[in-house]
Amino acid sequence: MAQIFKAKKKPLKQQTLTLNITAMDHQGRGVAKHNNKVCFVSGALMNEKVTATLIEDKAKYSSAKLVKVINPSDARTQPFCQHYNHCGGCQLQHLEINQQVVEKQNAVTQLFQKFAKLSDLNWQAPLLSKPTHYRRSARIAVMYDKAAKKMRVGYRAPSSKNVISIEQCDVLSEAFTNVFSIFETLINQYKALHSISHLQLCQNEAGNFIVIRHTKAIPDEAKSYVQEAANAQQWLITWQDNSDVIEQAHLPTPYYFLEKFKLKFEFGLGNFIQVNDEVNQAMLAQSVNWLNLQGNEQVLDLFCGIGNFSLVLAQHAKSVIGVEGVASAVAMATQNAQTNSITNAHFHCFDLTQKIETAQWFNKALDVLVLDPSRTGAMAVLEQLPLKQFKTILYVSCDPVTLARDSAIISQAGFEVTKIGLMNMFPHTGHIETMALFQRR
Repeated sequence: MAQIFKAKKKPLKQQTLTLNITAMDHQGRGVAKHNNKVCFVSGALMNEKVTATLIEDKAKYSSAKLVKVINPSDARTQPFCQHYNHCGGCQLQHLEINQQVVEKQNAVTQLFQKFAKLSDLNWQAPLLSKPTHYRRSARIAVMYDKAAKKMRVGYRAPSSKNVISIEQCDVLSEAFTNVFSIFETLINQYKALHSISHLQLCQNEAGNFIVIRHTKAIPDEAKSYVQEAANAQQWLITWQDNSDVIEQAHLPTPYYFLEKFKLKFEFGLGNFIQVNDEVNQAMLAQSVNWLNLQGNEQVLDLFCGIGNFSLVLAQHAKSVIGVEGVASAVAMATQNAQTNSITNAHFHCFDLTQKIETAQWFNKALDVLVLDPSRTGAMAVLEQLPLKQFKTILYVSCDPVTLARDSAIISQAGFEVTKIGLMNMFPHTGHIETMALFQRR
């Protein structure tokens, strides 16, 4: 039998480096130069001098772990969370909140220059929210810690599958302040609950919901202990096994309300909604302002979800066609249109990574395109659409790299970026949400 030779990786030589941080990247890491390569340093800030230990050395870049800040930035601040140095949830609590937005905007600018060859962007005022307790939904991990011989309820450690126990999360809705301690106590007290794999939290106008996902059947007696604790906290719980079905018929229907537009959005506990309600409301108002619809436009809203943008824009356009790949979201979008007595918005279920040649929802009269894709971006559909038929494109992004990449496609089709703005949906994290408006030249 032929043997394939595999060269052994050389062990990384332990080195402590002294580095000058000249920028921050789109993940919130400090950027320096080492051996004529870019070196990323988590925890380091712009204009700082630091010492760091090399942990990764690739052909084109390296990564280092911060050891000491020699010359701190004026924007460096004390993290407010007791778990910050061990939890992977937040990455930027050590950076003053206003400067977080500045650095995120700078990172997007650099990506547009790199991928789309676009500069001098017309930045608008960022959309902000309160810096704490902004998360109305979150996924909480549950895992057995072999070393500690106990179940842990919390978040993943940075760059790790390990779960660290959390006492309190100050970016999470105050409705769930005690969720970590209560569930960690219960799960460790009753072995029958050890098959719980994670908790899905969702705070909305109908109540505070917790989906308890588990891998094995749990006896009713053990469930009753959880129900008793949940009742005391006014949590509405449901159990989900290995199937994709979340049983919620016994619960009120979750919903959120857009006060400015007088719209009610119902959703299933498995549907995606924006985590930050305050920024979502501001984002929708900004979309209406930027698009400035006159009532005769025909809008195509791709990746429309439960109709978050579609129904708002339908109040200002002649018609809206919403397209989404998740059938349950399409069903909710259709239901939400009916609930809100909106008759000029219609929804279709379609996998937007597939060819759209035969898609019945597409027609040449559509003249405004709205995109709100996942982090993978919209390249697959942008490369197929006859973009020149649109006069305006509004792109709502949750990943600045794919936004910059897709902007190159839109620019090459004859559009220019007329407005761009940051939406700080996730304060204290490296996540960057951006809205960009493209007008045909």
